[in-house]
Amino acid sequence: MKLIIIDYGLGNLRSIEKALQYVGAEAEISNDPSSIDRADALILPGVGAFRDAMMHFSTLTRVVKDAVNEGKPLLGICLGMQMLASESEEGGVHGGIDIIPGRVVRFPRSELKVPHMGWNSLIIRKDIPLLKGIKDGSFVYFVHSYYVSTDEKNTVALCDYGLDFPAVITNVAGNVLGTQFHPEKSGSIGLKMLKNFVESYGP
Repeated sequence: MKLIIIDYGLGNLRSIEKALQYVGAEAEISNDPSSIDRADALILPGVGAFRDAMMHFSTLTRVVKDAVNEGKPLLGICLGMQMLASESEEGGVHGGIDIIPGRVVRFPRSELKVPHMGWNSLIIRKDIPLLKGIKDGSFVYFVHSYYVSTDEKNTVALCDYGLDFPAVITNVAGNVLGTQFHPEKSGSIGLKMLKNFVESYGP
């Protein structure tokens, strides 16, 4: 299986690479369109601001969308998940990759601290291969100020932080997935998800 971690300058690439190695998967870090085109599966990580991410990513948008349209699996993590949406209101309105319909919005003002940072439990709504063996209520690690507002049909799991927001999303075809949390920082639960992605979504 040729697994590519997409490098567009804003991802925590090495920690994801090490987590994948831990579960027995070899991944290549690349920003080469031809390598992305030849990949069997893709991981889109991200840390930082949406606008900057999309500016850095712009040259790769077409090749990634083509790969997804061919049915190749893609996992977006944190900002990488948000980039899958149609648009974001972070720093003004900016277009996303637009693979999963939705809008990235900020947590409303409340007594809760933003960014949402730390361990929170998942409310699992749908049974998909990514979550095989993951129990409802499992704890994962979040660091974010924005979340993806999307349709219920795209929502796999929720998290409660003042409101229920999507923690895991998917497209209708089921080959594109996003986690708002960091599986590579979520202990055995996150490692299980990465293992599931490699074993259940590969060729």
